[in-house]
Amino acid sequence: MNTETNSWVEVRGVRIGEGIPKICVPIVGTTRDEILAAAKSFESVKKDVVEWRVDWFEGVFDFAQVEAVMTELRQVLGNTPVLFTFRTANEGGEKAIEPAAYAELNKRAAATGLIDLVDVEAFTGDEVVRDIIESAHESGVVVVASNHDFEKTPEKDEIVRRLRKMQELGADIPKIAVMPQSRKDVLTLLSATEEMVSEYADRPIITMSMSATGLISRLCGECFGSALTFGAVGKASAPGQMNASDLSEILNLIHTSL
Repeated sequence: MNTETNSWVEVRGVRIGEGIPKICVPIVGTTRDEILAAAKSFESVKKDVVEWRVDWFEGVFDFAQVEAVMTELRQVLGNTPVLFTFRTANEGGEKAIEPAAYAELNKRAAATGLIDLVDVEAFTGDEVVRDIIESAHESGVVVVASNHDFEKTPEKDEIVRRLRKMQELGADIPKIAVMPQSRKDVLTLLSATEEMVSEYADRPIITMSMSATGLISRLCGECFGSALTFGAVGKASAPGQMNASDLSEILNLIHTSL
């Protein structure tokens, strides 16, 4: 990782935080066959990172099954960076999990050498989060610390506080996603992003306002400071995700106009 202020994080040659916001495409299949079929369908899609939303997988609580699918995913995806994410029910995911089991799953996944990034929900508990981050770093895995609010958009100062907390915990890439109740809420998210990047961040951050109301936040990262955005191929993993190919075209049009 480059250590300059507001620097980028490099994963398999992809520099997150440099230039055009990177596109992450999620896999949300429930079975091995669905997961691998989704990965194969990405072959001609413009993408920088693939996220495996492992909380959708029916075999997620049997690590042998998880590792077997990760092995096959790596073969299919080649050199594309893989982000391993168990989104808990508390933050909009498919399954509930106890903190100790959550930590164990993420640490074991990082230790396999089959993934490149791991998502850690930042408010699982400081001790648990630091444990996962330390273990992931020992395995050479980049940590995305995340927080999701599917109900509302917190005040600007609170959004900035949460992102700074993730940075203090040692995450490589702080991430927050919030739900707007109005267009003004989208401006709050964008203003918080700009403030975090210009005043506090010494690493890339990812921010987004969800749903159709917040769609603009997924497109203007290069203007306000969000380093990565999510685009769907088939089933979206969160409200407001655009088709990845359309997203790529728009991001490039914006980039060439700046």
